[in-house]
Amino acid sequence: MSKGTQKYIYYFGKKGTDGSKDMKELLGGKGANLAEMTSIGLPVPPGFTITTKVCAEYYARGKRLPRGLMDSVKANIKHIEKETGKKFGSSETPLLVSVRSGAAVSMPGMMDTVLNLGLTDQSLDALANQSGDYRFALDAYRRLIHMFGDVVQGVAHQKFESAFEKIKSRYGAVQDTDMGIKGLEELVKTYKKIYRTTTKKDFPQDPYVQLELAIEAVFRSWNIPRARRYREINDIKGLLGTAVNVQTMVFGNMGEDSGTGVAFTRNPSTGQNKFYGEFLVNAQGEDVVAGIRTPRHVDEMKKWRNDVYIELQGTKRILEKHYRDMQDIEFTIEKGHLYLLQTRTGKRTGKAAVKIAVDMVKERKINQKTALLRVPALDLNQLLLPTFDPSAPRTVLSHGLPASPGAASGKLAFTAEDAVRKSENGERVLLVRRETSPEDIDGMHVADGILTSTGGTTSHAAVVARGWGKCCVAGAVNTVIDEHTKTVIINGRQFTEADILSIDGTTGEVMLGEIPKVEPKLLREFNVLMQWADRYRKLGIRANADTPHDARKARSFGAEGIGLCRTEHMFFEGNRIHIMREMILAKDTGERKQALKKLLPFQRKDFTGIFKVMNGLPVTIRLLDPPLHEFLPQDEPAQEALAKSLKIKLSEIKERVWGLAEQNPMLGHRGCRLLITYPEILEMQVKAITEAAIQCLNKGVKVQAEIMIPLIGIEKELEILHKQVSETISTVCKAKGYKRKLNIAIGTMIEIPRAALTADEIANHADFFSFGTNDLTQMTLGYSRDDINSFLPDYIHNHILERSPFQYLDTTGVGQLVTMAVKKGRSVKKSLKCGLCGEHGGEPSSIRFLHNAGLDYVSCSPFRVPVARLAAAQAALA
Repeated sequence: MSKGTQKYIYYFGKKGTDGSKDMKELLGGKGANLAEMTSIGLPVPPGFTITTKVCAEYYARGKRLPRGLMDSVKANIKHIEKETGKKFGSSETPLLVSVRSGAAVSMPGMMDTVLNLGLTDQSLDALANQSGDYRFALDAYRRLIHMFGDVVQGVAHQKFESAFEKIKSRYGAVQDTDMGIKGLEELVKTYKKIYRTTTKKDFPQDPYVQLELAIEAVFRSWNIPRARRYREINDIKGLLGTAVNVQTMVFGNMGEDSGTGVAFTRNPSTGQNKFYGEFLVNAQGEDVVAGIRTPRHVDEMKKWRNDVYIELQGTKRILEKHYRDMQDIEFTIEKGHLYLLQTRTGKRTGKAAVKIAVDMVKERKINQKTALLRVPALDLNQLLLPTFDPSAPRTVLSHGLPASPGAASGKLAFTAEDAVRKSENGERVLLVRRETSPEDIDGMHVADGILTSTGGTTSHAAVVARGWGKCCVAGAVNTVIDEHTKTVIINGRQFTEADILSIDGTTGEVMLGEIPKVEPKLLREFNVLMQWADRYRKLGIRANADTPHDARKARSFGAEGIGLCRTEHMFFEGNRIHIMREMILAKDTGERKQALKKLLPFQRKDFTGIFKVMNGLPVTIRLLDPPLHEFLPQDEPAQEALAKSLKIKLSEIKERVWGLAEQNPMLGHRGCRLLITYPEILEMQVKAITEAAIQCLNKGVKVQAEIMIPLIGIEKELEILHKQVSETISTVCKAKGYKRKLNIAIGTMIEIPRAALTADEIANHADFFSFGTNDLTQMTLGYSRDDINSFLPDYIHNHILERSPFQYLDTTGVGQLVTMAVKKGRSVKKSLKCGLCGEHGGEPSSIRFLHNAGLDYVSCSPFRVPVARLAAAQAALA
């Protein structure tokens, strides 16, 4: 049973139970819960669990079972024999077992199972005599040969299925259950022949050989492609492997008084406290899962066997009271007797998770803290954004990165102008671009969704889409978008602007045609859960918002301020872009100031609107950040139109575009560097902020403005710009005759590694730090956030990276810089306010790290505010 002090096998049965529900890491979820159900007196067939440590040792030994393991297996089989009165491989009272997988984290259907193991030619008649049903025994044998051949020996499943269909047809059987004894006898012979032809061996007649090979097959299934992919998709890491559960078989296919089913103690889609499940009469468990026959709703069981239904309802109450959570159970009824084969925490939708958590507090099964920890924070996305009807058929054309959740369908628009035109004509559109730029803002705004063939989850398209709660799929694979011919080729299929596609921003799927949508309706329970989250969290939650509309949306989701207002986005509305371009093309400072003077009223109006909406909540406004070339047209027709409107030569525009071009604009003339070169830009923006604040204060609107200077890396940069901001504020106050103290905080973004390393120097001139982790990640790791997809899959496959550092904060590297900067900054100013405004501010694991790093707040897209509120509470409770 053990090697040294290490115990390999844990038994569960009436004669004694070794394990418990708290041993999932060692026994896997299935094994731990089988032991637990046995210990509380529920009807569980006896068996034993081979631990996950054995799986790890199996791989460490080059896929060989540990020495002595099978001796321990045989000893535990003897325990089962003693408890059941049956013998493994007996020709008189045969014991059959199932061999099933079970990891610490549920991976439904991803690993392998073998049923009816131990059945041989010799024990076939004995099983028939024991059950009084020769047909049942034959059916069990053909299932074993099929499953064993498929799972253990790799015989193609289709070979068995094809043979079954031919024999069914020959005997006039429509359903599997229509097959008589003669047909099943022929089927068993045919299956054995398929097995022998494919494996060059006879089907094993030694039950212990069957058992050893099946145990190895389950361990092997831990690393089959679908299991690895499932762990990758669901971010399951750090597990030793799978356990193996060997359990006495009970049979749901022993006649019309037997059956099998799967049920949830509550509705997993809605959370309604109503038993939810399906069952089949005269069937084995895989028949329900595989869809071989159409199952019946569990409520119909009352008509079939009301006594079993009543017992099942009692079991539901026992399990929920014991586990204090919704359970997913597998059961079998053998000759009218109910047996439980599995229970596990039931997977559920976001809507169901919220309702179940809140309802269970009301039912006094759990407390508020447990309820908050029970709901996966990211699942709240499902409650806030439209989703496709899960029951609707769909044809998936491609997959991309799920850049912004939601569901969108529409005709294709290949330019921003086309999107606007189609939208004005009443059409729903998808903006389809190789990549988006700030110039596409109007098209992005009117589009129902955005699809790009390049870029990542923090690309321009993704960041803007999330800020608007707009569905976006970025970097769709095998997708070629041609703006000029207005076509997109996806996996060899061509689509034009007349076609309709659908995109799912939660899964990254790109689909053919229009998929029906389900509109979200916020539950009363959602608001209750959010109130509890606000009660326990320590981190403040702000939103990234650039307009009054965004600000209102942020407040409706519970944001406590704006952590990032990007002023550059304001320049793309209406005629502003024309004035902005006029400013960029100015020949001297005088002309530049004239253009800026035209822009000032627009900026002031925007800030006034945002201050009114936020009414005293903090609003952090970032001064102009992107390089100037992003505001100029790059194609000649647009340049010609601009030259004509400004009454200048086309050559002058081309010369200016060429002059502003940079080899690496992300590290070029932008942010604070731009403001030092063109201080008049800073003066205009600060003047607009100050005038808006004074205007609001004079009307009784509370204002808490914060001016943020981007891309600081050297103390002197901030010293110069801080002084200029302060002087501009003072000048405006004097000009407006405002004599009260105007408290406008002046701080900086920490987005350059040097700023983090010298944060104690930077803090001398800062009222606050805000970490821009998008750029900080780029500059620390040296990865372009728009180009990382070209190598990210290889890095994940080779375990260089676990996941994208632009989606999940790199706590080991970038996180060290954040922690260091907070510590250094507060060594100079103890009360220095520190926040984060990158997209990591809406990601739960990053929020947990930032909570521990001592930040005061995080800021994220408005639609991720509820996620951040819950994740912050979970971080505090953890």
